[in-house]
Amino acid sequence: MSEVIVRVAGIGIYAPGLTGWAVAAAALRGGAVPELSDPPRPAPPLLPAAERRRAPDTVLYAAQAAAEACAMAQADPATLPCVFSSTQGDIAITDYMCSTLATAPRELSPTKFHNSVHNAAAGYWSIATGCRAPSTAVSAWINSFGSGLFEAAVQAADDAAPMLLVVYDAAAAGPLRSTIPFDCGFALALVLAPDEPSAAGARLRLSAASTAGVASEPTLDWARTLCARNACADSLALLQALAVGEPATLRIDAGPSFALLAQVMP
Repeated sequence: MSEVIVRVAGIGIYAPGLTGWAVAAAALRGGAVPELSDPPRPAPPLLPAAERRRAPDTVLYAAQAAAEACAMAQADPATLPCVFSSTQGDIAITDYMCSTLATAPRELSPTKFHNSVHNAAAGYWSIATGCRAPSTAVSAWINSFGSGLFEAAVQAADDAAPMLLVVYDAAAAGPLRSTIPFDCGFALALVLAPDEPSAAGARLRLSAASTAGVASEPTLDWARTLCARNACADSLALLQALAVGEPATLRIDAGPSFALLAQVMP
């Protein structure tokens, strides 16, 4: 990999205290410190009411952020290829599945089983929007944000077409808390577009980091606190650079032995 350059055409976010990009951008620019309590259960506008009722929180968070990013980019979600990236998918459902299979396997809920697959959020999104473009589900443990960003940027540049990236995780449940210490939900979505002269949005240049180092963190205390609560919040360093609107160079972990050097050029 030499480098990939894309434009950030749309941004969406749903997380504690950050219920939309306008709110998040103001806070990341140094505005009022957000209240980091759990937000209301989202009601994504592109999911039908029946789907919203039966969908788990991971799907609702992901779809809420995705809808906002598509609206900002003025992109038709029915035409956008997408990458959905998550550490563990729906951790609460995984806990339910393991517990039920161990104690009363005949009582396993078909709906919960349906929602347990790692690409459930991508499936809900594709069906709700009528999207027949390719979708990719990615997991790279706590580096799933960087891995998903790399995958989506490469696809956008290679296909010379916009790409939707959605990164999401939920709070851990049950014994899994000992290995997955997430205590809140977090979802981020970006519409990444090819770097063309007429394209809108900040330019993002990605290349492989050549030396060992530490991943960049946001400069605000509350944002670093959120990073410790959910691995998807590692995206806040990039989001802060986009919100401030000044050139920045960041290191983003994208795997156990791979990191991205990300240059933000407003």
